[in-house]
Formats: sequence, structure tokens, C-alpha cells
Amino acid sequence: MAKKQLNGDIPLELAKIISEETNNAFNDGSLFEQVTPTTRDLIKFWFCEPHTETRNINFHEGQRQSILNTIYLHEVLKVENVLDIYNRVAEDLLPFVNMVDLKKEKYSYPKYAIKMATGTGKTWVMHALMIWQLLNAKHEEQYSSRYTKNFLIVAPGIIVYDRLLDAFKGKIKEGTQERDERKNDYYSNEDLFLPPAYKEEIISFIQNNTVTKDEIGKKITGEGLIAITNWHLFMSRDETTDNEELETDVLYNGRSVIKDLLPARPSLSAGNSLEQLDRQYLRGNELDYLAELPNLMVINDEAHHIHENKVNGEIEEVEWQEGLNFIARNKLDKFMQVDFSATPYDNVGSGKNATKVYFPYIITDFDLKTAILKGYVKTILIDKRQEITDLQGLDFKAIRDGRKVVSISEGQRLMLRAGLKKLKILEEEFVKIDEAKHPKMLVICEDTSVTPFVEEFLISEEGLTDKDVLRVDSNKKGDINESDWKVLKEKLFNIDKYSSPKVIVSVLMLREGFDVNNICVVVPLRASTAPILLEQTIGRGLRQMWRGKEYEEQKIENRIRVFQQKKSPLSYIDMLSIVEHPAFMNFYDELLSAGVAGIEERDLTNKNAIGDIIKVELKENYKEYDLFWPIVIKDAEEEIKPLDIDISKLNSFESFYLNDLQKVISTKGESFISKEITVGTQFGKYEVNANLFNAQTYNEYLQKILKIITNRIDKEGKKSKRDYPMLQVNEVEIIRVLDRYIRIKLFNQSFDPFVNYNWKVLLAKNGIVTHHIIKEMSKAIYEMQMNVEVSDAIIEKRYFSEVNTLRIREDYSLDVSKTIFDKLGYPSNKGGLEKTFIEFIDLDADVESFIKINETQHRFSSIFYIRQDGLLSNYSPDFLVKTKDKYYVIETKGEDKKNDSNVKQKQLATIEWCKKINSLNPEFRDNREWEYILLAENDFYTWKNNSASLIDICKYAKVVETAVQGTLF
Repeated sequence: MAKKQLNGDIPLELAKIISEETNNAFNDGSLFEQVTPTTRDLIKFWFCEPHTETRNINFHEGQRQSILNTIYLHEVLKVENVLDIYNRVAEDLLPFVNMVDLKKEKYSYPKYAIKMATGTGKTWVMHALMIWQLLNAKHEEQYSSRYTKNFLIVAPGIIVYDRLLDAFKGKIKEGTQERDERKNDYYSNEDLFLPPAYKEEIISFIQNNTVTKDEIGKKITGEGLIAITNWHLFMSRDETTDNEELETDVLYNGRSVIKDLLPARPSLSAGNSLEQLDRQYLRGNELDYLAELPNLMVINDEAHHIHENKVNGEIEEVEWQEGLNFIARNKLDKFMQVDFSATPYDNVGSGKNATKVYFPYIITDFDLKTAILKGYVKTILIDKRQEITDLQGLDFKAIRDGRKVVSISEGQRLMLRAGLKKLKILEEEFVKIDEAKHPKMLVICEDTSVTPFVEEFLISEEGLTDKDVLRVDSNKKGDINESDWKVLKEKLFNIDKYSSPKVIVSVLMLREGFDVNNICVVVPLRASTAPILLEQTIGRGLRQMWRGKEYEEQKIENRIRVFQQKKSPLSYIDMLSIVEHPAFMNFYDELLSAGVAGIEERDLTNKNAIGDIIKVELKENYKEYDLFWPIVIKDAEEEIKPLDIDISKLNSFESFYLNDLQKVISTKGESFISKEITVGTQFGKYEVNANLFNAQTYNEYLQKILKIITNRIDKEGKKSKRDYPMLQVNEVEIIRVLDRYIRIKLFNQSFDPFVNYNWKVLLAKNGIVTHHIIKEMSKAIYEMQMNVEVSDAIIEKRYFSEVNTLRIREDYSLDVSKTIFDKLGYPSNKGGLEKTFIEFIDLDADVESFIKINETQHRFSSIFYIRQDGLLSNYSPDFLVKTKDKYYVIETKGEDKKNDSNVKQKQLATIEWCKKINSLNPEFRDNREWEYILLAENDFYTWKNNSASLIDICKYAKVVETAVQGTLF
């Protein structure tokens, strides 16, 4: 039987099968039984409730699938090489696999390719997989060779390399060369990445063990390594030049015979200075250092550069892959590789015979179509306006005299003018709803000899200034030397913040790693039809510019119009316009037929740039209607006294008798791991014999319990924590109360954890005792917070006018009188109740003023409550309404949700909050009583139709404790 090459959709079919099998294992729970306790902690924290419900950022489905598939293959199935993936999950595909090819050295170890569309957050997947490997390597009971604390992250060039340094070491402080570690991805998104029990060790590891390409093998690290480099690390010594830190298109693999034969002579040219020769020598040491590491995980970013070249009929590996082979050679099963790319394929053939040969080890396929339809990236529009499509026969290539470029063509001028026309209107309209939004245009040229003519045309003929145009020149491979790059990068990566430059002109350099959000127009003057280059060109503009709930409704409507109704969008909010180039027609047709792009044929006007989104600002007399949210703040010198916690009011553990637990669990010496079942936090492996469970171990246990309780508060993200009322506890004193509860009340008898192995009862399997302790202490801390002696407290009034601008949809807005804005918005989908209620209270003579609370903008107006599962969280009510004698805290609910268990928890918490506010001195609560109202939809319409006023309705709908079934606990 003739060999068949792995091509077509075979690797994509493999990814589909892996995803189905992984999802089945996740859904039926078998995955949780087959992974380590550490991995189980991470999976629950990343992907399961209540964690996903009590934070505002989560992994999207493509990221989730990539993480789970990798864990499933590597940890559950324990695949040993690429062929093993097929043997374990896709035997039916084996007849289509080139077995000989998969026996090559580069496929002989665990190797996984993750295909994710540009702009969908592959770096977050890298972070998660590194955390998974790191924590398992640190906490596994016996060394398994499946995990490592050594990581090598390889970028294709200097732009991606700098982006990776930002992600791990923090962004460079503007105007300096110093990096701010607190602005790395882990700190910025700690609620997503870092389970509280592991946070400190992860952060410490990253800070102490991350090295740059120049520090590999030289900088002393602690217990592991995170080495970040670009592929030039793998270049042979005789190929290294001063321009090594470059963006590349084709990774050069040739050898210079002359350089092989003649010795290098020290000089100031040809890369043979003493300094350069020394750097070349050290490069060998770097590779040797990496090769000598006992184990290693390699992550390749933009891994489509790792391919084979055919030279004189011979297949050769590029040096990137050769370097990896060298590093992996002596590690056997202690080496793994994860490759990330939006385009993990090689092009075979040319013209109509060109085919995509996908990498044979693709385990996840999160494609561009899915990303666009789900709204994770911008929607693509192909601009097919008449001024281009009617002018047939125009030359769309630069005009040359021989090989020398003398001018750009009329066709190119038309394309540039079309792009500028759209850019100008976007600039004028975007600033009307957000003055910080500055759309940009990216021009991709044929080569660097064309870019000066494009720049000259934009400035001399189209009226742009020098500051408006940023020209990024590089050589044929997209290279730029490092000294020029240092000057350029600060300006380039901050373009989103400033109105200028407006237009970026480049060739190849910006096709990868140029991760900005505000590219809205792409003008592809480059005539290449290579699919990878085309996809990378589009990828520069895919990242979303407009983020936030206020824009989501219109973006969803736009996608429905473009993809389902085949119409033009209502606006250009998160739309990427590509000015049509005749040479790309086949590529455009592929995008359109695949359902990932729409056609824009209408004339662009100001009216359709931003659709019906409008910016609403405070009205002139807003102070007459401004309301505040009272926050009880402790005096800086006082603390809530934990002695106020009465442990006699806490429930004892009654699921089992202590004597029965002692008989089963309190046996002599062993190793074990404790798990808290609800939170899923691993308390660490305790190696104990005889009486080695000591005071330090017990204190760590108490501290971890407290950390779990106090870290469960819902947060909007690191930047917004200060906007929330703080949960204030004196940790030392609380731990003393916790210890007293365990010793006196937990089992309704005296309990000493250091006697007769009693400590094992606390750490019993499945965390049944620990879970009970957490739930009871959550109640105690909550009640302690609610029972602050308000006479001794400081009161802060947070006025809703702090948020001085709203962005709403004009088609779904109402003109209002009794609030700080002239208009308020309501949801386009199922927003009927809110709309009618706003109209009702605005016309009610008893209402003096009101505010519709926005949970993402009015973050200070939140109330703590304890979820049904015992975890602390918070929420914001829907409205605050002021009358002559009362403030009404109002929550509107559909009939299907009014009896929800967590709604009842919120009710009771809000009742307690109102009690606390009403106990304040009158001047702190505007001399009014505060009441909580839960307004069910049917009840509201019934009362309204019977001509009831708001005060009448609130008398009936007032929530009192006796009316709420059940209790808080």
C-alpha cells in the first residue's frame, strides 16, 4: 500500500475526536477521578461552579477545550509520542497516517499542536498549562516524569518575544526600561489563573525563575526555569548576525561553504567583532545548558514557522526544529512540546494545485469561523464599493522602471483612498461615544521599496501629517535590527492610546505579535496569495476594540445581520474592513463561503458608523437628582472585634459521631492529601508519622481555611477591587476564634487535634469536616461584618454621579426627568419589565429621583451575601428610588427567578443591610428609612393596572424576614 501523506482534514478530524472524548470524560465525571488531586483542584477552579459564577472573567470555550484536551492526553492517557495519540483515540484514522513520517525524531515525544484563531487568547492557555505542569511537579507524591518545573518558550521574532516578556515579566513602565511585575498576566488576571491556596507559590516561582534570552544558562534561578527566547537561539554560530532578534518569514537553513572553510577573523564588520564572537560562543553554551536539564516543557508560539524545507530534492528541518531535537534528544519521556498557531500547516504546491498540509499532531481546532460567530474577535467585512469594482484593468502593483519602484499605481491609490475614507468617518463617529477610541488603518505593502511612496502619497496628496503615518521598514524577511526596534516599539505598541499615528505602513514585520486592538481598516497592497500571509494579515485587525456590556447587544445584532440575513451591519463597532484587492478574490471567496466574512457594498456615511449607540452625559441640574450609596467604613484605628463572634451559636458537626470518625480515621501514621469538597482546594500533602503533626502544620491549616473564606468575594477584576466595600477582618484574631471553635464546639465536646491522631479527623477524605468548618465560619464572619457598631463607624457616601457618562442604544432608550441623565437605556432582549418600570416611576408624583444601577460601573453599590453553597459573594440591586420619606432598594425579577434559592439569600442579606443603614444617625441616610423591595413581574403589572402608586406597590412588595422561607443558614 502506497504511503499517504497526512493532509486535508485528517489532523482536524483527530482534534474533533479528542475533544469529544475529553468532553465526555469531563461531563460524566470520570476525568476528575483519573487526574491528580492538584489537577482536579485546577480544573474545578478554572471551569466549574461556583468559581465561574463568582468572577467576571473566565476562559472561553476554545481556551477551555485546549487546556482540557492537553491534560486528557498527557495526564490521563499518558501518550508517549504523536503516533500514540492516534493509537489511543483515533485508530480509524491510522490508514491515512504516514507511519514512517511519524517515526521521525521530532514526533518521538509527547507533542501537541493547539490551533486557535488569532486574537482568541492563546497566551492564557500557555499560562494555564504551565501552572498545571508546575504545580503537579511540585506536589506529586512520586516522580512520574510527566511534569516539570523547567519551561522554554520560543517566539518567531522580536515582536512576539517582547509580547511574551510583557505577559510574564510585566509591561515596561512608560518612559523607562523597567518592567512592572504587577502588570504581568498572572497579577492582572489572578482571579482567573490562581487558586488562592496556590497563589503565593505560583507568583513566587514566576518572579524568581523567569529569564530572558540573554540570561539563559547565566542567571541563577531557584527551583526551576521559565526561559523566554526567540528562535534565533537555535541558529548555528556561523549564521548569527547583529540582526538576530528579528521577525522572519522563512527560517533560513542553508550553510555557507566559505564560512565553513575559512576561520572567522575579528573585525568591526561582518559580525566578527570580539563582542559578537563571544556572543556566538555563548550561544552553544545556552543550547548545551537546555539540553542538560533533566526535564523540559517547550512552548512554541506562532509554531507554523517550524516546518520542513525541500532543498535540491532533500528534506531538511529548519534550525528551530533542529535545535529542539538537540535539546530533547537525551530526555526521552521527560520532554514535552506544545505548539500554538492559528495556521499550523505547510503549503504544498502552487496556484490551483496548492494544498494545506496540516501538522499531524493538532489536538484542538478553535477556528476563525467559530471565533467570529461567537463574538470573540471582530467581524470581517470585505469592502466591495463601486469605485474599486467598476474600474477593471487597473494595475494594483507598484510602477517600476526595471526593478526600481518609481511610483504607486492608480489601483493602489484607489485602495488607499477607500481605506482613508472609511477611517475618517470612523474617527469622527467613534470619538462621539468614547473619546479614547482611536481607529487605525494598516497598509501592507509589496516590499520596503514601496513603503516610502505610500507614505509620500498619504502625506503630500491626502493631507496627513508626519505624525499621522508610521512607517515600519524591514528587510525581505521582515527583519529589523534591535537598536531600531527599541526606538520603534514604544510608539508602536501604544498606538491604541493616541490619536496619532492614524496609519501604519509595513510589509512583513507586523504580521505576528502586533497585538493591538484598534486596527479597523486593512489595505492589502501586497499581491502575495500565500494563504498563511493572507490569514496573518487579517489577524492583525481581529482583536476587539469595543469591550463591555453596553456594546454587546449591537454586536450580536450585527453578526445576525451579516451572517444570517446577509445584510450590511447596523454599525462598525468591532468590524474589520478589508479593502478589496483583485489578487485576493479566491481568498475572499473562501472567507465568504466559510461564513466568516460579510460583504459591504453600500456607501459609508456617518449614520452607519456607530449605529444607534449614543453617549449620555450628566445633565446640567444633575445635583437635584443625585443619589448616594452609604458605605460603612471602619475607623482606620479600629477593627471589628472577633470576640463578638459567639461560637455557641455556630452549628456542630453532626454528620458522624466523633468516636466513629476516630475509629476509622485516627490510625497511626501515613501519607495523605486533604481536600475541601466545595471549593476544591487541596490542602497539601502532609507526610506525618507518630506525633509529627505539629503546631506549625495546624496553623497552616487554619490559615488556609480563612483564606478560602475571605477570597470568595466576587470581584470584577484586580483593577476594580478598590470600588467594592471591603470585607474587614483581623486575621490573627479570627484564627484564634477558629481554633476555639474546633477545640470546643465542632464536635460538642473537647477536641485536641494533637492527641491520638485526632488531626486526621480534620483532614478526612472528601473534606467533609473541613467543609463544615468553612461554612460555619463564613456565617460567623458575615454576621460579624453586618454587626459593626455603627456609632463608631465612618460613613462614606458614594454618589452615582461618579459615573458621569453612559453609552446606551438610542433605539432602546427612554427620555427621563427624575434622574441624573436625560436618557436611560434598557435591554433590547427581554427588557420590557425594566422599560415599563422606568416609565412608571418617572411619572409617579411621589418619586423625587431614582437611578438604574449598573453593576459593572456602579461597583460600589454592592451587598455581601452568602450563597446557598456557603460561599461569600456580592450583588447589586436594580434600582434605588427616593421619595419624601423613604429610599427603596428595588430588585426586579421575572416570575421564573423569584423563588430561586440564591435570590432568597440575597433577600435576607439585603434586609440585614437595610437594618444596618437604618441604625445610622439620620444625617448619614438622608433622613429617610431604607427598605428592600423585590418586585415580581406579574405583581408589578397587576398593581400598575389597578392605578397603584410606587408607595402603594412598595407597601405590598416590601421584603420582610418572616416572609422569606428558610433562613440564611
